[in-house]
Amino acid sequence: MAIRKIRNLGLAAVALAALPLIARAQPTSTAAPAASQVPGWDALVDSLRKLPERMLAKLPPAMQADPQVRQEVARLALEAVASSTLETIGADGDAPVFLPSIGQVLNVGQPNADTIYRAAILTPGASYRIRGKRGTLNLAVITQIVPGINARQVLDLSTLHADKDGRYDVLLSAKKPSGYAGDWWELNPAATRLMVRLVSSDWGNEEEPTLAIERADRPVGRPRPSAEALETKLRALPKAIDFISLMFVDHVEKLREEGWTNKLKVLTIAGTLQGQFYYEGPYDLADDEALIITSPVPRTCRYRSLILTNDIYETTDWINNHSSLNAAQAAPDADGKLRIVISARDPGVRNWMDTAGYPRGLIQGRWMGCDTDPIPEVQKVKLKDVLKTLPAGVATVTPEERQKILSDRRAAYQERPQW
Repeated sequence: MAIRKIRNLGLAAVALAALPLIARAQPTSTAAPAASQVPGWDALVDSLRKLPERMLAKLPPAMQADPQVRQEVARLALEAVASSTLETIGADGDAPVFLPSIGQVLNVGQPNADTIYRAAILTPGASYRIRGKRGTLNLAVITQIVPGINARQVLDLSTLHADKDGRYDVLLSAKKPSGYAGDWWELNPAATRLMVRLVSSDWGNEEEPTLAIERADRPVGRPRPSAEALETKLRALPKAIDFISLMFVDHVEKLREEGWTNKLKVLTIAGTLQGQFYYEGPYDLADDEALIITSPVPRTCRYRSLILTNDIYETTDWINNHSSLNAAQAAPDADGKLRIVISARDPGVRNWMDTAGYPRGLIQGRWMGCDTDPIPEVQKVKLKDVLKTLPAGVATVTPEERQKILSDRRAAYQERPQW
């Protein structure tokens, strides 16, 4: 017992002796912190300090006061920070690489559930080579981004020649070299980036293309970036974060103010893919309500999908929930019409989209390369009346079948490249 008391006293003495050190390590001064020695760092930190408040200020008072929305706005801000910071760290037009842009984790700007987005920064006026395996996706395209120009040139990977192993090789330059016989794509000298969209409907059974990019008009290599170049990137980061985090945070609310709740309208977005048609509308559903979305299906259509977002335009988690549907996942009924039910609880209909805990959000649809672009009809019913409202013979599933669909869906998506 005496030995134990001595040990305890010894530990207490050590703790007491350490207290002044701990106190010194935790300054109590209220003086403003010293300016950073790194030029540009304070501007970034100052911009981020009030970013969530600036985002919240674009929302109505009820949403601003909601603790749930506040934290979701903070998450959206972090997604914008992560997406923009990746480019700041890794993008280099002289040593380019296709970096992650947006998606399930970087869920800003309402990514499409079926699309993997990547981007590569370009040095204006340079020439590039892209090569890899073409894959089997029905829709894999690269667009040129030119500041101030909405119409974008598109390279469809399916149009490139491939060898017996499925490999392609394409040159991008302002002018085609004399005598060049390979695939060539005219590159606008003012282009600053390339955006890649890899769109899959039959997850897990389609093969994504691979893409390697390099600058073709100079030797491969990357010298140490200068302090000036690094500072320029750092100083540009706050503006990039602000742009993507503030651009769409109030998009759904604006549609509500215009009277589009539980209705659908045409969406026009500058710089979208040629041949892609959007429609959208905010939804508002009680736990015992459902929306039935009904549409004719175009006779020819390269791609179609329907997704959900929350009220600040983050796409609803489509990997862990049945919250998006494309042509491979949702078939039309016997009469040729496509019917999809949106609700908080599973009505047992195969073509169901789960609001996943978001009673309010947005419905957004895409028709790509279709011979018609219909706007679906929307009907709100009680959840208990869904099956009575739908035509006889509509496809249904049991709870056990739904769990298998969800499990297989989750696995298939994770087997795709995530970045």
